[in-house]
Amino acid sequence: MENLLVTGGAGFIGVNFIRYLLTETGFKGRVINVDKLTYAGNPESLEGIDKRFSDRYEFIKADICDREKLARVFDEHDVDSVCNFAAESHVDRSIVSAEDFIKTNILGTYTLLELARERADRIRLFHHISTDEVFGDLDAGGYSAEDAPYRPNSPYSASKASSNHLVRAYYKTYGLPVTISNCSNNYGPFQFPEKLIPLMLLNALEGKPLPVYGDGMNVRDWLYVHDHCAAVKTILDKESVGETYNIGGGNEITNIRVVEMICDILDEILGRLPDGKSRRDLITLVADRPGHDRRYAIDWRKINSELGWRPSESFESGLRKTIDWYLNNKTWVDRVRSSEYRRWINMHYG
Repeated sequence: MENLLVTGGAGFIGVNFIRYLLTETGFKGRVINVDKLTYAGNPESLEGIDKRFSDRYEFIKADICDREKLARVFDEHDVDSVCNFAAESHVDRSIVSAEDFIKTNILGTYTLLELARERADRIRLFHHISTDEVFGDLDAGGYSAEDAPYRPNSPYSASKASSNHLVRAYYKTYGLPVTISNCSNNYGPFQFPEKLIPLMLLNALEGKPLPVYGDGMNVRDWLYVHDHCAAVKTILDKESVGETYNIGGGNEITNIRVVEMICDILDEILGRLPDGKSRRDLITLVADRPGHDRRYAIDWRKINSELGWRPSESFESGLRKTIDWYLNNKTWVDRVRSSEYRRWINMHYG
């Protein structure tokens, strides 16, 4: 792979992937980072990468639904591989308004597939990043393998299931060289503060309530973002065309236990709140969200047995690294949460 197009490369996982790819692996090609820069896209998260790898990294602000602009990107940069992270991903936002999820996650993926198909003579691989949420709610004890039926229960997961079907169809119908991965819940540095772990962490630091949906017993499998990046790189390297891989962390934990662990680690590092209470006392159960799946759990034995990947972080070790990062990057946190941040983005990136 000489010219890799990374879509959504200014988002949480994309940022971590580009950093990992250029600084921790033997990748010698060029990275073309395309991102629309919605509220969760932050090019500042790649500060230093553009200077250190000025001859091998380029950022382009673009919507993956903009076929004309993306066609120029493919041709001017001689793109030979695609890694599609671009997606609207926050379930709560999809419940309030699904339109952006339909546009980006389905029509955007379609646009990228069409552009790749039209240039099939030079495309080595089209890798599509998806989610375990496409498999829907699971009973206790069950696991979703790659061939499990899709049963999405939110507009977000339905849009990702749709995009997965499109990617597979382009392989079966047109012979486009594709791979798909479904990952469990990611966490780690640079995650936008609307997601569970950074939201609870930052609220706990400020002594604010920690709202947990329902009874807090919903179960998720947690995957440290660095481990996810290593898994994606492994899939890209192997080029197992037509294959789908589940990427799991092996860390099934209830939401309320996640919040309790955040509180306990902060109490340990910073001491209790000024009034002497534990941060656990900030936990507040709130009305459950519509269609809230009880449990996600994926079977990731295939990527382990076929490609040799397995996660390196336990949930506690990854959580401690995540908390340390947020504690040591307050400037980044304050900036992405400020109203000035969006104005700065618009001023510098149009």
